[in-house]
Amino acid sequence: RKANKSNSWVKTSHFYTQNKIRRLLKKESKSLSIQASSLSDLIPPPFFVRKGLIAKSGKEMANRVDQEYDYLFKIVLIGDSGVGKSNILSRFTRNEFCLESKSTIGVEFATRTTQVEGKTIKAQIWDTAGQERYRAITSAYYRGAVGALLVYDITKRQTFDNALRWLRELRDHADSNIVIMMAGNKSDLNHLRSVAEEDGHNLAEKEGLSFLETSALEATNVEKAFQTILGEIYHIISKKALAAQEAAAANSAIPGQGTTINVDDTSGGVKRGCCST
Repeated sequence: RKANKSNSWVKTSHFYTQNKIRRLLKKESKSLSIQASSLSDLIPPPFFVRKGLIAKSGKEMANRVDQEYDYLFKIVLIGDSGVGKSNILSRFTRNEFCLESKSTIGVEFATRTTQVEGKTIKAQIWDTAGQERYRAITSAYYRGAVGALLVYDITKRQTFDNALRWLRELRDHADSNIVIMMAGNKSDLNHLRSVAEEDGHNLAEKEGLSFLETSALEATNVEKAFQTILGEIYHIISKKALAAQEAAAANSAIPGQGTTINVDDTSGGVKRGCCST
């Protein structure tokens, strides 16, 4: 599309990306129940590039990206529709809250770069619709995720009761080492509470999860929740990297890898007796 002369930003078409995702989703599930008209909601919005700053090659772009962060972590938000996942996402990534937020259609994601123990971490947060009709994209949604925030609404008991179903689905499709935290959202509506904080603690402890109560409206514990998840992921990766280095060092020190020395004496050619005079 032609850019406005007074504007140095050029909006690029994402038609090819849509076609690519169509093929991916058809491959993922033949029973996909999402209409083609809503497909644009399943992909990021069109990206923008600054004129004159487009990378000359894919390699140059990759090098530039590598310099921006040390690790890229994908985190998924799961839970029933209406529990506040989208506002948790916007609060963490943009420090925004929308009172008139509507139910998510398909999948959305946003990113934020943060520091964890001196390392630059880029968190890629994925938010999906909680409605049953979008379950067809489940496997694609969870693929590559290393962290998850399971959200329920403290004012709606049913969303808490459904947490185990979401947890089971997550464990069925995601990596076995995924870091999971459970969050009871809308703690600012304490006067309407139908789920005791102790109930959340008990369920999280039983399932081996971290737990916090959050409020996207008041920005309570949202930052702490994501920083806790990112910190745990980083510690797991650091331990694996250290273990791999130790294993490599141990393999390099295995005996028997040096030069073979021949101890047979063939220089004289004459056999000597054991008691010669």
